[in-house]
Amino acid sequence: MRTRYRMERRALLTGGMGLALAAVPGARVPLAQTLDKVSFQTNWRAQAEHGGYYQAVAAGIYRRHGIDCEIRMGGPQQNPAQLLLAGRVDFIMSNGFQALNYVRENLPFLTIGAIMQKDPQVLMTHAGNGINSFEDMKGRPILIGASGRVTYWPFLQAKFGFTDEQIRPYTFNVGPFMADRMAIQQGFISSEPFAAQQAGATPRVFLIADAGYQNYQTTIDVSRRMVAEKKDLVQRFVNATIEGWAAYMKAEDIGAANAAIKRDNPEMDDAKIAYAIRVMNEAGIVHSGDSLRLGIGAMTDARWKSFYEGMRDLGRYPEGLDYTKAYSLEFVNKRVGLA
Repeated sequence: MRTRYRMERRALLTGGMGLALAAVPGARVPLAQTLDKVSFQTNWRAQAEHGGYYQAVAAGIYRRHGIDCEIRMGGPQQNPAQLLLAGRVDFIMSNGFQALNYVRENLPFLTIGAIMQKDPQVLMTHAGNGINSFEDMKGRPILIGASGRVTYWPFLQAKFGFTDEQIRPYTFNVGPFMADRMAIQQGFISSEPFAAQQAGATPRVFLIADAGYQNYQTTIDVSRRMVAEKKDLVQRFVNATIEGWAAYMKAEDIGAANAAIKRDNPEMDDAKIAYAIRVMNEAGIVHSGDSLRLGIGAMTDARWKSFYEGMRDLGRYPEGLDYTKAYSLEFVNKRVGLA
């Protein structure tokens, strides 16, 4: 999951004939109806952070919604946004910045759901070294990757007084972190801290979202054309995806999904997956804020407004950008998957 910070995504539609729907309890489409084929591109190699999609495939949830979903695994050589622009995939996994980029560049794509209510981006350091808050990090060297410098770094500069002089190159491994007890490095809450623990460290983790960073993560992006022409299919895909995530985050009956993750990405193992699910639940990455009352995937006008205005004030986006074109609330906030 290392260079996962290269975040951008992809989408469009491929129609076609699917297989006849097998007899599945609770099927929502007639028995002999063909399935709508769709493709979904992830933003990195298979991992627990993609588990809801794998669960929706493995448990037959997409099929119950009349969909044959192909999950296409991302990686370091792929640019999801370019695949979306080229019409190579139907849906992509992305983030709030990419949605605003569509508007800025006048591209016919948008975000229709946000699986992660909190961006899982963290800074971590060693426990017991006197660095107990973001404020304590001011003036200290921090290992930061290139994409972080244009996303969360400006936020940290504005809120905590960080400066570019603090930035050190991040090599996407924990070697430098392990060699220096005063080291501070970027990571995802569900990944790098686990790697540090396995290497013998006791990391202290600071979730940037908990400091007010409002970027939506693991969004679902799609073309405006597909929304206009295949609205029912888009809604079914979103509903099935949410149901898959609701099941996966309970960590019950997810063996088939995890087996598929490990098959696609042999670097994953049961310990890594279990750790990721646990910390995502503990930190409220998927279940928190608006999603507690509106359902997984929730988004609101107020949060999009706040996110845009915050990034505008930091110079990331121009004044007057119509940020409302970056997203649609039509397919979420329906309490799907809530008990």
